[in-house]
Amino acid sequence: TPAPERTTATAAPTASAPATTKASPSNAASKSAGPQAGGVKVACETFNSLYAGYKVIQNDSNAYEDIYLAAQDAKDTVSGNLVGLFASLSVLALDHSSAVDAGGQPGQESKDAVRDAVFANANECTAAGVTLRL
Repeated sequence: TPAPERTTATAAPTASAPATTKASPSNAASKSAGPQAGGVKVACETFNSLYAGYKVIQNDSNAYEDIYLAAQDAKDTVSGNLVGLFASLSVLALDHSSAVDAGGQPGQESKDAVRDAVFANANECTAAGVTLRL
């Protein structure tokens, strides 16, 4: 299927309040089963949950690595453009984990990849009843 046009997909950044502040390996395992079982809606909800967890991490390389692992697991359960959501988030989390150890921030390229993946999937997720959040 062709990728959605980026010019028609809009995703406004919003604040969200996640239930937890740090992903754990057991949490990652339970999240990874979701997208495969529930299709697009669950995949989009899983991305929102993982990204919200990513955003609240404060300079903890292990927590970023937990997000990376959970995103990798979720990526393996989806297909098409949805793969990009989790692939880009895993790269961003890994980049941020490395940057913490060096005292910096993740590269702009990693941030842009997540933004681009959100825009590429906005129509499909919205059609499934989920608004992707950055």
